[in-house]
Amino acid sequence: MGITGEWPDTVCGPSVARDELGLNQREFELAVQLGEVRTVPGEHRGALGEHRMVSRTELERLRAEDGFPDTLRDRLRLVGTEAGAELLGVSRDRFGKLARAGCFRPARWYVNRYQVVVWLYLACEVAEFGALNRHLLGRRLPAELRARIETGGDLRARGWRSRCVERLVADATDAWQEAAVWAALLGPEQTAREVPDRRERERLRQLLPTLSPGRPGIYAPRAVIESHLTADDPEEILFARLCLGHALDRARTAPPVPLPPDGPAPLERAGSSRRPWLRLLHRTGEGRVRARRSTERVGPVAER
Repeated sequence: MGITGEWPDTVCGPSVARDELGLNQREFELAVQLGEVRTVPGEHRGALGEHRMVSRTELERLRAEDGFPDTLRDRLRLVGTEAGAELLGVSRDRFGKLARAGCFRPARWYVNRYQVVVWLYLACEVAEFGALNRHLLGRRLPAELRARIETGGDLRARGWRSRCVERLVADATDAWQEAAVWAALLGPEQTAREVPDRRERERLRQLLPTLSPGRPGIYAPRAVIESHLTADDPEEILFARLCLGHALDRARTAPPVPLPPDGPAPLERAGSSRRPWLRLLHRTGEGRVRARRSTERVGPVAER
């Protein structure tokens, strides 16, 4: 079974699955990212997220749900700060504080034309949080949350990364793929320190996935995108290092990994070339020049 050939009746490609589920492109991408639509690897095994297929059994499961497709779309509905605040019946300021404190995790983000990072949340998760935590909606926030917010703590990026990592680890078919997920979270410099063996680093490079931001927007500077894809919190980094080490311990029971004849490509250069958001800019025709000019003219990007 090849990538360009016909698929057996038991699985179908993303475009067919999307049409049968009645979802648009963005809804389907989000459904796969969240695990609402479970995928299986195609015959070609590369980095996680590449060449994923959907089984007919999965399509039948989803289509058999009561209220399909509305129930599926409801689980994929995203809200920003304004809509999320209305859903909880709180002010935009209170919603922002709860989000920065990590009370609910973003599912997507993008950079708007004003160079502001806009976070999007699952409406169903926001509503569930409100139902279970009414005491945080109308009263003074607990001291621990206030202290975290007042000291500049913002867990939104970390929460978004954790959501992506959870799905990639769940999709990993072996310990090497799982290790590559943690390597992607740590970034090339941290990974090089944690993995001194160049053969192992090359194996991880070949499998390296990206914590996909979905559609960050043509105004998103590359530096901002990269900064959101790698761990930056000490606890997050420590946890990723421990998970990487544990996955490598299991992966090393497999046969030794041979080096390519010319030696491995540098991890930094190879990692940046695998970014799906770069391929997305080319595929959607939003333009290299436009994105590059946007990157060159902006300074620090704000977040809201």
